[in-house]
Amino acid sequence: MDVSDLTHVIAATNAATAACLAVGYVRIRRGERERHRRAMLWALAFSAAFLVVYVIYKANAGFAKFGGEGAVRPVYFTILAIHVLGAMALVPLVPMVVVRALKERFAAHRSLARWTWPLWMFVAVSGVVVYVMAVHLYPYAHV
Repeated sequence: MDVSDLTHVIAATNAATAACLAVGYVRIRRGERERHRRAMLWALAFSAAFLVVYVIYKANAGFAKFGGEGAVRPVYFTILAIHVLGAMALVPLVPMVVVRALKERFAAHRSLARWTWPLWMFVAVSGVVVYVMAVHLYPYAHV
């Protein structure tokens, strides 16, 4: 496996995170606390796997170049910037939400999760969008 193949793994972990977040949301809306808990722990596990693979990728490959030209460049870099800022905000938020749930402080968990869940979902989905744009739609031409 080449280090560049890790971009696919990174995208897959983001997609899996988004899927688990969606399932977790549906389950809690149905009042299925235990099934919600399992889905959210899977989302956390996929996010942790993402982080490990992402660090390995960046340590070995550096930053990828975007091959798109014209009007698509500011669109891509805007999505990327918001994605990165959102991911940075999640670093303290996700552990805080998880700890509150594990301590069974459900009112505090719920009040913070109302802000954290949509941000986490956006970051997971936008990670896949960035991947599709940079790797499949507008790959950098090594000239």
